[in-house]
Amino acid sequence: MKIVFMGTPEFSVPVLDALVAAGHEIVSVYCQPPRPAGRGKKERPTPVHARANALGLSVRHPVNFKQASDIEAFHDLQADIAVVVAYGLLLPPAILKAPKHGCLNIHASLLPRWRGAAPIHRAIMEGDTQTGTCIMQMDAGLDTGEVLARREMPIEAIDTTASLHDKLSAQGADLIVEVLSNLPNLVPEPQPEQGVTYAKKIDKAEAEIDWSEPAERVDHKIRGLSPFPGAWSVHNGERIKVLLSCHVPDQSGPIGRVLSNDLVVGCGKDSVRLLKLQRAGKSAQETEEFLRGYPISKDDIFNG
Repeated sequence: MKIVFMGTPEFSVPVLDALVAAGHEIVSVYCQPPRPAGRGKKERPTPVHARANALGLSVRHPVNFKQASDIEAFHDLQADIAVVVAYGLLLPPAILKAPKHGCLNIHASLLPRWRGAAPIHRAIMEGDTQTGTCIMQMDAGLDTGEVLARREMPIEAIDTTASLHDKLSAQGADLIVEVLSNLPNLVPEPQPEQGVTYAKKIDKAEAEIDWSEPAERVDHKIRGLSPFPGAWSVHNGERIKVLLSCHVPDQSGPIGRVLSNDLVVGCGKDSVRLLKLQRAGKSAQETEEFLRGYPISKDDIFNG
């Protein structure tokens, strides 16, 4: 098929690779414009932009689709279909209707649960035990389109947003190839009206750990915010990120107090063991290595 691919971050790259490997013709790649990054604030292409360049594909990055010329240029591609995954722009009706078969979106949740910007983060933070990928026929709503295919995936007790991100990206890449190969035979299903939840964008203000919450919820928050923005707490006046943890149901103690030398910390109910930490300006380290450079002792207090 003649495909317009629309995506921006690292999550989208395996999908682009899978479409190319399947033999589809990528008539153009759309992504967010390069933005200043690094110490020198030089413009850096997005991961999809960089990968498309390496593959020798045409790349376009309009700021939006408010210019008639951008819409006309999209129409002129005469694509069979557009595949959209984490593109970062709302598509107007004129774009959604331009390809012969419309626009398909790869969404990293089991719709209608977790419509919106941060479905992977929110699924872990809320303690979901299952997620997955949906291929959706896009309409003018926010992730409200009919679903062509869905595939489930368990959320493991040690999953972070980083690990689940990679697994769902690979799952989405496989699923879209299957959908395109069987497109005439698929029957789109409307999303049910019940079970709708919204995955609002992550706000850095919600990253501070509240040790008075139950340990299970603290653990979900730590893993759901890893690696970005990273849940954090204060020890001896220094902010420390916690990037991996596990729930310890059989141990309890005062809220925020270190209960053992392997960094078990008391919560409102039960406790959590801290498995990976990061100081400002330093690399993330597993607990044993971290403690060699920054001692934290039993009975120390976080947020104290």
